[in-house]
Amino acid sequence: MKTAFRWLLSAVFMVQIYVMMLIFGLVFAPWALVSPRGARVACRSYAGYVLWCARWMLGLRTEVRGPVPTEEVIIAAKHQSFLDILIIFHATPSAKFIMKRELLWTPIIGIYAKRLGCVPVNRGKKGNAIARMVKDVAAEFADPGQLVIYPQGTRVAPGADRPYKIGTGVLYAALEQPCVPVATNVGLFWPRTGIMRKPGLGVVEFLPAIAPGLDRDAFMATLEREVETHSNKLMQEAGYNIDGVSHHG
Repeated sequence: MKTAFRWLLSAVFMVQIYVMMLIFGLVFAPWALVSPRGARVACRSYAGYVLWCARWMLGLRTEVRGPVPTEEVIIAAKHQSFLDILIIFHATPSAKFIMKRELLWTPIIGIYAKRLGCVPVNRGKKGNAIARMVKDVAAEFADPGQLVIYPQGTRVAPGADRPYKIGTGVLYAALEQPCVPVATNVGLFWPRTGIMRKPGLGVVEFLPAIAPGLDRDAFMATLEREVETHSNKLMQEAGYNIDGVSHHG
């Protein structure tokens, strides 16, 4: 009975946050269309709304740890669900994301992504996609900000093993900027698929920056070690056994 109620509550939560995405998008549209600041205020307001609703509706609290970058950096983050996107965007002053090109054609999201300076990539043609990504990122960096990339390329379930893609290393070398690794455990409470959402403490942790200048292999090894080690620690803190057994309830 308790599980059924939580599933129903999760379903209501999910429906209303997507309805509110449409409402926020329409209300802020006149400002967003004439000013990128309007788009940023809209998206930060929406992210704050969802985090607030998650806390009081689901008992899912969120926490940001580590120094939040405010300068021009690359943020290379573990990606477990939509929740880590919201937390990162809400915490940083000028985040823009590397995103799937298909999302540009979705209602609301596509319009606001363009206004925020998000960089679309075509994941189907790896060599061409990386070259185009570097070119597009360089163009977008005319407006300072924190460039968020997910090194594994997609959402990854807790405990799952998925390789880190070389695109992050290419950007790191091309932009010659510090890279801030980010760990998270949010997939334990807000899974990448399904409806059920669980109470607990979802954490996004900004780790010490990797200075520019490493060769690509050394950078990728350092990035993966930092993100995976600290993500595992956050999941263990929440009661998750890295062998795949969860004890957080």
